[in-house]
Amino acid sequence: MQRRNFIQTTGLSAAGITLAGSGMANTPNAPKAMKRPVCAFTKCLQFLTFDQIAEVLASNGFDGADITLRPGGQIEPENAKAELPKAVKALQKSGIAMPLMVTAVTDTDNPVDVTLLQVAADSGVKHYRMGWLAYDFTKTIQQNLDIFKGKFERLAKLNEKLGIHGGYQNHSGLHVGAPVWDLYDLVKDVNPKYLGVQYDIRHAVTEGGYSWLLGMKRVEPWIRAICIKDFVWGKDAKGAWKHQNVLLGEGMVNFDQFLKEYATLKVEAPISIHFEYDLGGAETGKKTTTMDPEKIYGMMKKDLDWLRASMKKNQIEP
Repeated sequence: MQRRNFIQTTGLSAAGITLAGSGMANTPNAPKAMKRPVCAFTKCLQFLTFDQIAEVLASNGFDGADITLRPGGQIEPENAKAELPKAVKALQKSGIAMPLMVTAVTDTDNPVDVTLLQVAADSGVKHYRMGWLAYDFTKTIQQNLDIFKGKFERLAKLNEKLGIHGGYQNHSGLHVGAPVWDLYDLVKDVNPKYLGVQYDIRHAVTEGGYSWLLGMKRVEPWIRAICIKDFVWGKDAKGAWKHQNVLLGEGMVNFDQFLKEYATLKVEAPISIHFEYDLGGAETGKKTTTMDPEKIYGMMKKDLDWLRASMKKNQIEP
């Protein structure tokens, strides 16, 4: 697709986000090596090809892409061998790195998942988010954790062989890791170089309120990547209280406190911004959206600019 046609069809020019003068002409083929590349979680861009995603991210100033390589995602797990290297190359053409990806991997017992991780490692992907685990409430919490601990240990050994890191995201709800505290039982005996926590501050605050910092400190040695988003509590149409995702800085997350704590870890790993607020269905990974694409790109850029300013304020190097 020629550049002018791409801009017209995706609405970049209408958003005031142009490729001319954006640095694209001088972008090297290989993405720059960075300590903490700021990446876009591309679930909200699944209506675009990887070539188009690369252009959108590069023109808006992102360092990398955090793509979905899971059932229903941008790449199906069984297609990883054929499609993942192509996706990496498409991104690199625009100077966009792919330091991490999202998977449904929870154990080493699925040959498709093992192949997926091998291909990712061979393609230069250094981090992956694991799939979520659910508690079986016919068993005690500790019995569940004892079972899951074996999964983590097996994955850590595989990751060490492949040279890749697996991170489990804490997610609000009844998932394992929602309270964060339970993750310590699962990671305490594994090498943090190969398996740990992809820490999500929004979900931690949703579940932890004021005490989220305690959970973060509990698993700090295993944090190797972070997820960034914001939220507020509000009532839905039926009057029930629910979390509502909002642009960064407009919600309840105390980012200054979080980033100051994060800075003390001196972790050099990717940062993934998640765009979970209303994007006309794109926020859920739909292949079509009722929102104009240019508005989506503009909101993504607003979040990116806000995060970069907050990182600079808290003296976190990119």
